[in-house]
Amino acid sequence: MTIKVETLYRYPIKGLSPEQVSQVQVEAGQYFPGDRIFAIENGRSGFDPLAPQFLPKTRFLMLMKHEQLARLTTHYDEASGELTLAHQGERKITFALRAEAGPQALRDYLIAFFKPKINVDPQILAAPEGFRFTDSRRSGFVSLLNLNSVRDLSRLAGAEVDPLRFRANLHFDGLAAWQEMQWIGRRLQIGGAQFKILKAIDRCPATHVNPLTAKRDLDMVGLLEENFGHNQCGIYAKIFQSGLISAQDQIELI
Repeated sequence: MTIKVETLYRYPIKGLSPEQVSQVQVEAGQYFPGDRIFAIENGRSGFDPLAPQFLPKTRFLMLMKHEQLARLTTHYDEASGELTLAHQGERKITFALRAEAGPQALRDYLIAFFKPKINVDPQILAAPEGFRFTDSRRSGFVSLLNLNSVRDLSRLAGAEVDPLRFRANLHFDGLAAWQEMQWIGRRLQIGGAQFKILKAIDRCPATHVNPLTAKRDLDMVGLLEENFGHNQCGIYAKIFQSGLISAQDQIELI
């Protein structure tokens, strides 16, 4: 059976909603385009834009502790620097993140949105060139998710598991469940690009949150540990060769 890309996603703001894209130009050694370029501090994080370093996700607002974030639908326009945000279908609000007042306006919105459940100052951080707010210190370049592995989790859970729980950049189909774990250390050809698979992705309670309802309705970490003895689902890859990748591209082991 042919293995192919089903969907591509970027997450411009760490912890907020995905944006589906039809194709992207990826560059060797770089991150997924437009992914995790902003983060929202959970109090003072200590992040220094002049000397950016990896910080644990607990320093930022995230689904693991702030499931209300799943109620927000966002879209970021790279050309204009504008973030459009809507709360469960309500009127859309636009924030100009490159303008001086834009981040402050978004901060004020988030304080009101979380009140009284937040007691920190949610400042908006922008990633300097060549840096991203990833969850993995060394391997969070591109994340891939096997849809058949997610279907197997649905079978085990006795309920449909939305692949978006896992916040991956690339969803693919056509490979037997969990066989992607055998790809670690191998290289893949996807469209015009090549990737090297680095490691499996350890999962946290952020996956317990239903991305449609913003409710914690499934213990995904417990399900993985009970059935497989680990908390891993999905794989991290590094871009080995630059190129264009698109939905429906075939995936081939090299």
